[in-house]
Amino acid sequence: MTGPQSNIVHVIGAGLAGSEAAWQVAKSGVPVVLHEMRPTRMTEAHRTDGLAELVCSNSFRSDDAANNAVGLLHAEMRRLGSLIMRAADANQVPAGGALAVDRDGFSAAVTSALNDHPLIEIARGEIAGLPPAAWSNVIVATGPLTSAPLADAIRELTDENALAFFDAIAPIVHRESIDMSVAWFQSRYDKVGPGGNGADYINCPMTKEQYEGFVAALIAGEKTEFKEWETNTPYFDGCLPIEVMAERGPETLRHGPMKPVGLTNPHDPTTKPYAIVQLRQDNKLGTLYNIVGFQTKLKYGEQQRIFRTIPGLENAEFARLGGLHRNTFLNSPKLLDGQLRLRAQPRLRFAGQMTGCEGYVESASVGLIAGLYAAADARGETLVSPPATTALGSLLGHITGGHIEAIEPGTRSFQPMNINFGLFPPLASFPTKKPDGTRLRGNEKTVAKKQALSARALADLDRWIADHLRIAAAA
Repeated sequence: MTGPQSNIVHVIGAGLAGSEAAWQVAKSGVPVVLHEMRPTRMTEAHRTDGLAELVCSNSFRSDDAANNAVGLLHAEMRRLGSLIMRAADANQVPAGGALAVDRDGFSAAVTSALNDHPLIEIARGEIAGLPPAAWSNVIVATGPLTSAPLADAIRELTDENALAFFDAIAPIVHRESIDMSVAWFQSRYDKVGPGGNGADYINCPMTKEQYEGFVAALIAGEKTEFKEWETNTPYFDGCLPIEVMAERGPETLRHGPMKPVGLTNPHDPTTKPYAIVQLRQDNKLGTLYNIVGFQTKLKYGEQQRIFRTIPGLENAEFARLGGLHRNTFLNSPKLLDGQLRLRAQPRLRFAGQMTGCEGYVESASVGLIAGLYAAADARGETLVSPPATTALGSLLGHITGGHIEAIEPGTRSFQPMNINFGLFPPLASFPTKKPDGTRLRGNEKTVAKKQALSARALADLDRWIADHLRIAAAA
């Protein structure tokens, strides 16, 4: 490809995020070189040299834009001319309300579109270390299987560990689904932490019988097996799965994350709980709470069944379930600016799962906005970020600072996240009555709220596109 390097965007990694980023750059009229190390160097998980190869599930999850946050993200990406969504729609297979794809047809469609675009050059070969200094506009989208030389170079540059071990994730619950007639706010011994007020945790009490049944269920629950390429990666010290702790003895959890000391249940102040489950605020909006110390490798269905036996969480709605898997991601709120540029070296912009998002669609969407940012930079312009009220904007908000700082000094609270309505700014108001004038109740109210959030998001995205993008929304 000819032309000055300052006018060329280099994208490293041709997974979903990198492929989408390259497409958006080229669609904006800016030349791009898309670098992919396969087949020169394969990974433990990939089996082909195709671009945007799906290495796990073939599902893009719900396609319901009115009632589901990931479906809303689908709709926003379609409005922005997403190649990933175009290829998914063209290679859809039956999956009920979900968008699932023929994985080979999907990859072939993405590969063909990128190969055929006159402004895209596909360069096969590994970028072993930091990109050449002459590359002034770079998107790094190498995902959770980033090669060691590049990961080491990023780590050295940032002086901040990019995680490359079993990433232990605790489940996250929507605050409004917690039964506060059972649970209560309080910190142990009413201790005030940084930014707290002495009542920073939601506490769920357990009797001896409930605790013993809970421990037995954890031990008996069906666990996810490690993938072959994960088996030699160690646990993160101090972050053992809760079921592993339970297996070490029946009292282990009562002396660990479920210790019942320093707390008084205002609903029953004369009865001392035998054990207590604590939840801690997970985002600045206060809409999400994580279950403290409950990182787990239980299968998702088992997590929902077992964790809903905790008093106060019987009707819990989970924004994210727990997990334990090999992952490589940045401490993005500290390391990246609002346009996903590395503060230590702004010519490098990051996209995809390594920025702290989970899921195919989320990774691709961050690639999409990174591509638009990079194309604007190449033209000497600055693109205003999408509104926080949109799915894309709320996900970016999480990545660049939507989390809260850890209560315990020296630890970091930022963790990868799927898109969910808990990341969106609350509505000023939403419908509370049906067309016939009767009040919405229970699940009807929840549905109305989700639909109002979705309607607001699409309206705000349309305004942003009209006001700030030089290109038409349609591909």
